[in-house]
Amino acid sequence: MPELPEVETVRRGLEPLLQAREIVSVTCHRHSLRYALPDLASLVGKRLKHVQRRSKYLLFSFDQAQNTLDEMKPAQILVWHLGMTGQFHVLPQQAKAGAHEHVCFHLDDGQSLRYRDARRFGYAGLLDADAWQSHAWFAKLGPEPLAQTFDINHLAAICKARKAPIKNIIMDAKNVVGVGNIYAAESLFRAGIHPARAAGRISRPRLILLLEMIQQVLQEAIAAGGSSIRDFVNSEGKPGYFAHSFQVYGRQGKACLRCPNHIKRITQAGRSSFYCPGCQH
Repeated sequence: MPELPEVETVRRGLEPLLQAREIVSVTCHRHSLRYALPDLASLVGKRLKHVQRRSKYLLFSFDQAQNTLDEMKPAQILVWHLGMTGQFHVLPQQAKAGAHEHVCFHLDDGQSLRYRDARRFGYAGLLDADAWQSHAWFAKLGPEPLAQTFDINHLAAICKARKAPIKNIIMDAKNVVGVGNIYAAESLFRAGIHPARAAGRISRPRLILLLEMIQQVLQEAIAAGGSSIRDFVNSEGKPGYFAHSFQVYGRQGKACLRCPNHIKRITQAGRSSFYCPGCQH
């Protein structure tokens, strides 16, 4: 499933292509994905202001259409979750619909925003622009890992007296969003912390290092365009290259890049955890 770096990569690719573009028509080849799609036709005539991201959600915000009826309605944002295989592409309007293409937004510059999703686990919603953060999708989410609100005081507070493994803590979206399995494994390796260590038994100096490594790993992954695990490609159809930088993830049985030990794998909360028994404790 695309994680924060992948979704942020898509956002950065889309915004310069879509900003200030007006939607002139919408074609839906199917009307439900994971859930029923919202009334996308209601966006016709509206101009896109920003493409933002919260956790793994893309947020498309629009100017109101220039008519009295729409001006009386509350502004809305289009929220989209890519699910496991969702992809956005910007293509000329005359381009034929590709395989698994479900929605096409026709834009006023002759281009079109296409959504493809082979497994159809993605979903979308139209939410009030001034109240979206209280929606069930967002209300319980923790801070963004690259925001100032995710600091050592927050990390120490969510770990304090906790017997749960540190990997479970940092992967829980109620504590901090976007630290997926790959990025948790890589961050813990760089910080020298065993993924099964009880969160409450990690000293503050080591938590400070972990915080720095989480942010470092995510920033490097975003710069590399994400990690191409299975179906992920960016808005230009290109894969991400952070997978070439993996130091532990998926390297079970291979030599550690730092010491003579070999990478091991355990299962935590149904997910594979990779670690070095010599470097992480």
